[in-house]
Amino acid sequence: MFSKTCEYAIRALIFIAQKTKDGDRIGIKEIAKGIDSPEHFIAKILQDLSKKGILQSAKGPTGGFYLDKASRKQSLASIVRAVDGDKIFQGCGLGLKQCSETKPCPIHHEFKKVRKDLLQILENAKVGALTDALENSMVFLKR
Repeated sequence: MFSKTCEYAIRALIFIAQKTKDGDRIGIKEIAKGIDSPEHFIAKILQDLSKKGILQSAKGPTGGFYLDKASRKQSLASIVRAVDGDKIFQGCGLGLKQCSETKPCPIHHEFKKVRKDLLQILENAKVGALTDALENSMVFLKR
């Protein structure tokens, strides 16, 4: 459903939110290990998200990635938009360019509801709020 880049971005941001809630910063090696991702790939993703203001980073010996208060309140939908754009929320379920209300694809009306539900789920899921279940081992981010 999401691109691999988007999947890693979401997992990384939830992991960073958990590990930096007390003001700490976390490095790429620990993030990659914590979410079971290739180090160079997650580094590239996080650098891009940092440039877009989705998360914060600091250089130097005490540097690393972290989320400030505002970033913790971001929805998963905002991350999806930053990485994959709006296509998943607006695009055709079959990938057709001309799919619309007047010229629907075979699954247009059913997929419209799926898109709406997915958007609502992701808008309501805030990065910082997802860390509690993670800390209580009720959910996980690693295979």
